[in-house]
Amino acid sequence: MTTTLITGANKGLGFETARRLIAEGHTVYIGSRDDRRGREAAERLGARAIQLDITDDASVDAAARVIEADGGLDVLVNNAGAQHEMADGKVVIGAEELTADVLRRTFETNVFGTVRVLHAFLPLLRRSPAPVVVNVSSGLASLTRVATPGTPAYAYRGVAYAASKTAVNMITVQYAKALPTMRINAVEPGFTKTDLNDHAGVQTVEEGAEIIVRTALLGPDGPTCGYVDAEGTLPW
Repeated sequence: MTTTLITGANKGLGFETARRLIAEGHTVYIGSRDDRRGREAAERLGARAIQLDITDDASVDAAARVIEADGGLDVLVNNAGAQHEMADGKVVIGAEELTADVLRRTFETNVFGTVRVLHAFLPLLRRSPAPVVVNVSSGLASLTRVATPGTPAYAYRGVAYAASKTAVNMITVQYAKALPTMRINAVEPGFTKTDLNDHAGVQTVEEGAEIIVRTALLGPDGPTCGYVDAEGTLPW
């Protein structure tokens, strides 16, 4: 039996990923900052709920102890994220409006939170015969895309969110190099209609979750140290 933890899974991409992985036979923990919402989501799916605020050391450590006591972990999906630059589906904080506080709050969740969860759960993943880590990134993390005129990424004017996901990509590469027995990859789900962007996205959560699920199902011989979307490898 494969046991999977998905952070930020009480709604959106995390919820759909959980639904799909349960259908594949995984035992799934719904990580949720709000315990009540997490329990409600877990009940709907037939998953296990676990309170998990990735910005809080005590919360993350407590979740790791619970999952360890329950038998361990095989797959970690770092899905929880924050976007503080948008309102009503539009970027309202660009380079000229950006403050250190906005950048700090964004990195606290998207970067420091990802590392916090990785640090806490790596000892459990090391015991798995086929450990997998999926870091949910973004097409905006690609320096190549953002710097290419005429592309949707080039037109994006926000700074903090894109920078945080570029950092997630670097984290992915360095962890994958350090832990070659694990499959560690960054994925771009696409511009999906979720609360993160006030549902301004152009695709459904079913479409967005496709690459997350596919990467979570990788076997021991699957690729690692990658940055991919549903169509294939993306430029860094």
